[in-house]
Amino acid sequence: MDDDALRAMFAGLRGEERRVRRPPPDGQGGLLLGEGARVVQRCLDAGHHLRALLVSTAYNGPLPSPAVPTLRLDPEEIQRLTGFGAMREMLGAFDRPPDPAAADVLPGARRVLVLEGVMNPSNVGTIIRSATALGVDATLIGPGSADPFGRRALRTSMGAALVHPWAITADPLADLTSAGFALLALTPDEQAAPLHTAITRHAGDRVALLLGAEGPGLTDAVLAAADERVTIPMAPGVDSLNVAAAAAIACWVLASGGQARE
Repeated sequence: MDDDALRAMFAGLRGEERRVRRPPPDGQGGLLLGEGARVVQRCLDAGHHLRALLVSTAYNGPLPSPAVPTLRLDPEEIQRLTGFGAMREMLGAFDRPPDPAAADVLPGARRVLVLEGVMNPSNVGTIIRSATALGVDATLIGPGSADPFGRRALRTSMGAALVHPWAITADPLADLTSAGFALLALTPDEQAAPLHTAITRHAGDRVALLLGAEGPGLTDAVLAAADERVTIPMAPGVDSLNVAAAAAIACWVLASGGQARE
């Protein structure tokens, strides 16, 4: 692959990024973009095929796959080519695998997160990193949420989205209800049940915790469909947490069954 072909592969990537996953018009999987040497290596370790590398001239370290076609540019040229405001030392263009379906990740799962309208890719990546680290079984990406395999989400998850079971679904509540999950809606409402109390009460159930967007939170329709509304008790004068911070606490409580762990 010559430099012109490499430039064409990496050109205008900013304009191609989407908050919500849309299959490309050619019906193929498109590109999975791994940013940073560590994430590129984790993509390789997960078995994804590396098509090409874009590497900053400011980086003097080893390449993860020296035989792969590589384009080296200075940081300013990279910014002009890709449209990104900034980029870590390298960007790997991998073949993107097909997106899993809910039916692929729910069998055997007992503790699940559900994201509705979580548009910020960094929040989605952080949530998936927490879910992976704290033992949550799967995450369903509902309407309006960012793509876990998007560049920023994958970077923020530090590659956790490569190993954590997740699926993008248009109707996560239907998927979960048919699978027998209890639906708990996380809300800042002080009248809701404390999260740890509700999780303890549902110790024998399959539980899905619903998380909404920054600011508006879960929609009225989702709140109405939930079996129970739950909250993380706050100190006086504090109304809520960032959704990624709330998710990290919730993942710990979910995985612990509401009880303290060693």
